Amino acid sequence: MLRRLYNWCLDAAHKPHASWIMGAVSFAESSFFPIPPDVMMVPMALARPDKAWSYAVMCTLTSVAGGLLGYTIGAMLYDSLGQWLIQFYGYGQKVETFRSAYAQYGAWIILLKGLTPIPYKVVTITSGFADYNIWLFMLFSVIARGGRFFVVAFLLHRYGARARDVIERRLGLWAALTAGGIVLGFILVTKFF
Repeated sequence: MLRRLYNWCLDAAHKPHASWIMGAVSFAESSFFPIPPDVMMVPMALARPDKAWSYAVMCTLTSVAGGLLGYTIGAMLYDSLGQWLIQFYGYGQKVETFRSAYAQYGAWIILLKGLTPIPYKVVTITSGFADYNIWLFMLFSVIARGGRFFVVAFLLHRYGARARDVIERRLGLWAALTAGGIVLGFILVTKFF
């Protein structure tokens, strides 16, 4: 199944609608969806290293747009949808701690969490809930998410052929490491924030 998904993403890179699907995943991941866009971006950039930069632009723009949806959920719909999403991902006990930390460290929280495997939707919803300045939120989101996606694009563009060979030989290992990084991100938020 993993190999089929990987091959589908490789094949999709040559189709015009693939970027839009990846953008939709990136948008959704920033506000409510648990799977990061890297799952599509990496195989697509391996198949088309010449498009790695445009994939990074697409993921950055759609991630920030999805972040605005998450911010809106936190600011306007926290008592219904926002709280349910936070509870669903297991962060209900940490929201007040996270909210109070925004008063002191809001910029650092957005920048650091936007670069890590910690689920970005928690940051976007809590930013809205904490009434963090929306313009600063957008600026720091562009920096953090863009930094993350452009580093991936740089590495895949530069080392694409070698990276593809390494990934394809040990696809299961890389998938397990990716899944482990996502789980670790959830655990870190639950334990420390």
